[in-house]
Amino acid sequence: MKEPSNLESTPLYSSRMVDNYIRLIKSDYSYVNVDDLLTCAGMTPYEIADEGHWFTGAQMDRFHEKVYQLTKDEDIFRKAGRYAASPEAGNVLQQYFRGTISTAASYALLENSIEKITRADKIRTRKINSNKVEITVTLRKGVSQGLPFCENRKGYLESIALMCKRKQPRIVHSECMFKGGECCRYIVTWKKTALNIIKKIVNSFALVLFSSCLVFGFFDFQFMVSVLFPGSTAIILLLTMIVWRKEKKEMKSRIRDLRISTSQLVDQININYNNAMLTNEMGQLVGRQSNIDSTLDNIVHISKRWLDYDRCMLLLADPEREKLKFHAGYGYTDDQLNLFKKTAFRLKRSTKYKKVLATAFHEQEPILINDISEIEKKLSIKSLTLTDRLKTQSFLCCPIIYDGVSIGVLAVDNLKTKRPLVQSDMNLLMGIASITGISIRSTDLYEARERQFRSILKVMAASIDARDPMTSGHSERVTEYAFGICREMGFPEDFCEMMQVAALLHDYGKIGVPDAILKKPGRLTQKEYEIVKSHSEKTKNILEQINFEGIFSQIPSITGSHHEKIDGSGYPEGLKGEEIPLGARILAVADFFEAITSKRHYRGPMQINKALRMLKNDTGKHFDKNVVDAFFMYYTKMNSKNPKNQKNRKKIVLIRNM
Repeated sequence: MKEPSNLESTPLYSSRMVDNYIRLIKSDYSYVNVDDLLTCAGMTPYEIADEGHWFTGAQMDRFHEKVYQLTKDEDIFRKAGRYAASPEAGNVLQQYFRGTISTAASYALLENSIEKITRADKIRTRKINSNKVEITVTLRKGVSQGLPFCENRKGYLESIALMCKRKQPRIVHSECMFKGGECCRYIVTWKKTALNIIKKIVNSFALVLFSSCLVFGFFDFQFMVSVLFPGSTAIILLLTMIVWRKEKKEMKSRIRDLRISTSQLVDQININYNNAMLTNEMGQLVGRQSNIDSTLDNIVHISKRWLDYDRCMLLLADPEREKLKFHAGYGYTDDQLNLFKKTAFRLKRSTKYKKVLATAFHEQEPILINDISEIEKKLSIKSLTLTDRLKTQSFLCCPIIYDGVSIGVLAVDNLKTKRPLVQSDMNLLMGIASITGISIRSTDLYEARERQFRSILKVMAASIDARDPMTSGHSERVTEYAFGICREMGFPEDFCEMMQVAALLHDYGKIGVPDAILKKPGRLTQKEYEIVKSHSEKTKNILEQINFEGIFSQIPSITGSHHEKIDGSGYPEGLKGEEIPLGARILAVADFFEAITSKRHYRGPMQINKALRMLKNDTGKHFDKNVVDAFFMYYTKMNSKNPKNQKNRKKIVLIRNM
């Protein structure tokens, strides 16, 4: 029965071919265990249910061998091909061929349509007459087949005529490549339809009647004109009407079939479009740099918009890789989401179905179940309880893998649509899981780099504060004020982040100021004051050596100008008004307020209300009015959060409105 196949790892045969066998076996050979058959062939039910899936020659050889072994029917292969015409087959090709004009046209379409069934065959068709065609089949280079394929082709050729609502055709297999021929040659003949016969009768009858009219016209012209010609015309018109009605009925049937196949084609186009858009958006997501929560939310949001699944959940392993924890999802009720947040799925290894998520995670293989009842007895009590609460009927879960290491699981299911999950769903979700792994890892690396960057900045800022315990925490408080001002002024997130960095480093140039001057308890001399003032320019010069990019490239000029004043009396360059960078104007307010309200070697901290009045009085002279207003709004809100500061809040409002 079996001959060796070449290209064993190349997909050559559509799942539709196998689907015909399975449907036929379930219908006429109920004693055959389909699961054993598929397992032997290395196939799965969801691969067969997927019309876009293809099997290798080696799989088909094992399948044919097992089919014959289980059924003991030598005609099974031809029956399976013929079964494509059965209403139970539900094959898309039925509408494809029924939508053609004639049976001959359907056979002519084989040259192109055969690619929907097999990539191993090359077919050529030649019309002999209106009800007879010659079909030759050769194999593509490197492919070999056994006799089951030849018998299956015969049945398939018979099914085309049956799908076109003809009786079973007669097939003469005049040459067979499996019996020494160069190709398989089939002569297919089918009976002409009643409609064709009626057409011939009408045409012949019309010719006879009109010939009779001409003959009678010579002998009895009056009889011919008054009786014979009108009667003949009426009969011909009646027969023509019958033919026309039959043709119209047949055409409606073909149009209906064509509409169905077109609708299915449009549905497939929509699926392909959605998958393309999904891939595009997922690809863009990889390049975005954000935090892990927003990355996961984006993945789920994109999946919800483009995927045809009712529900989806994304779970990630904890750092110890002992549990899976729910991070994002859609399609679940609030109660179910709360349940997930409280539930941790243990990652202890177990049998395949006892802990499905753990198995997918450890084995790094997807698991697809279309009927949960088939594995209920294998599930753990906890898993069974969870599936009952979620009313799960079918599901697909795929491991999220990066660099060979599992980091989570992506799971989907259909609760409302009841659409069966197939191999293409598995392929698609594995692709999404792969992109998800890359996105998560990219985000982790970005966050780690950002944490490292910020820790370096804090160390740099702390290195200045550490020189003098009196000023410890100054940079952090200035950063807090500057960030609050930016938020009140409605600046975008990237500007706010840049200002945080600038605020942390605004005094870094003081590293070049001697301790004797920096920590001097009394008033500074003019020369000492000039040395202190040099810290702004030193800060700028030092920070210019750091490769800041994008909006962060403004940091050196902002930090170097934070002692400039609106009226031009500041330093180091005496800039005026809008000549001063906006970020420097924000830092000036934050730095001034923090400095005068904190204790220094040469004075104590100034009272808040007095400091606010000074800030208000210097508005328009030393400080930008818009920045000062924003600071007052921020400071008022900050005080309103504490009930003990209500009286102080009223004073702040009064000062602000002065």
